[in-house]
Amino acid sequence: MSELFEYKCPNCGGPLRFDSTVQQLKCPYCDSTIDVAALAGYDEELKRSGADDMRWEKAAGSQWEEGETDNMRVYVCDSCGGEIIADVNTAASKCPYCDNPVVMKGNLSGVLKPDFVIPFKLNKEQAKAAYHRHLQGKKFLPKVFEDRNHIDEIKAVYVPFWLFDCDVDADVKYKATRTRAWADPQNSYTETSYYAVLRTGTLAFDNVPVDGSSIMDDELMQSIEPFDFREAEIFSTAYLPGYLADKYDIGAEASIGVANQRIKQTTEQAFMGTVGNYSSVIPEATTIRLANGRAKYALYPVWILNTTYDGQRYIFACNGQTGKTVGDLPVSKGAYWGNFAKVGILVAAAVFGLQFLPYIL
Repeated sequence: MSELFEYKCPNCGGPLRFDSTVQQLKCPYCDSTIDVAALAGYDEELKRSGADDMRWEKAAGSQWEEGETDNMRVYVCDSCGGEIIADVNTAASKCPYCDNPVVMKGNLSGVLKPDFVIPFKLNKEQAKAAYHRHLQGKKFLPKVFEDRNHIDEIKAVYVPFWLFDCDVDADVKYKATRTRAWADPQNSYTETSYYAVLRTGTLAFDNVPVDGSSIMDDELMQSIEPFDFREAEIFSTAYLPGYLADKYDIGAEASIGVANQRIKQTTEQAFMGTVGNYSSVIPEATTIRLANGRAKYALYPVWILNTTYDGQRYIFACNGQTGKTVGDLPVSKGAYWGNFAKVGILVAAAVFGLQFLPYIL
């Protein structure tokens, strides 16, 4: 059993001692006092904390039925290594990622069958329109970019995603303060009170997405989220003709780390939102335990656009369900440095004004 002298001050970390005068635990270094009953309850809550337990129980995907892949082929890009799945009637002469030629490798084998698919809602013209809307209002974009950039290739690609479901039981410990300031005619005073705050609760996560393709930029895929899983359908090869499908090369097991990171960050943000009425709040420790964890395999619709401007290639991704478009854009050096100069002038003017303010007054 822990003795009281083993407790540490949540403010400075010093050893706490029981002070019979105030009937509370007191820190000899910073004079903080802590109620014994409150500390006992806090200690009980801390016993629940420990290392994260974020293990998953069920795998994703299923095996293809016999004959189901007879009309599907795998195309390989010799330049970037991307592997693309398409039906035998789909033209796949160029890689949607690097715009280089692809060659047919052979029949599909050794790949899991998706559980779900979100069908494309945007056609090619709608994807181009979404791309041009993305260019509007960009402050540092060269004025001629929209007119002179050439869309080398636009391809509709079903991107493989692992979707993770789970229930989360979490404990989060915070160090918080409340500050009170006042003054009298002689002095100013500041009083800071320190608190150990605990939050415990449960959250349910559905369809946390992790991109299963190493050739696809993860930040690009996260940036075009969210996808509305309510429009997902049970997978059928009937959704593939006319489209490409990226072949996953990162399995569900290898994607768990990214899923755990996203789940932990979201949990910490949700719990932080419940801690109010403090001057400052600093998270100190988080313990997460997963239950009912399972993964699913789905194909999500993405339009990939390759454009060329001034001898450089730019890649954009458009959510084939919502039209949300992201991608790197060139920067007009003149516009950038012009804006930088304006900021410098404003700062200089402000400094000049402050410097001569006493004389103006």
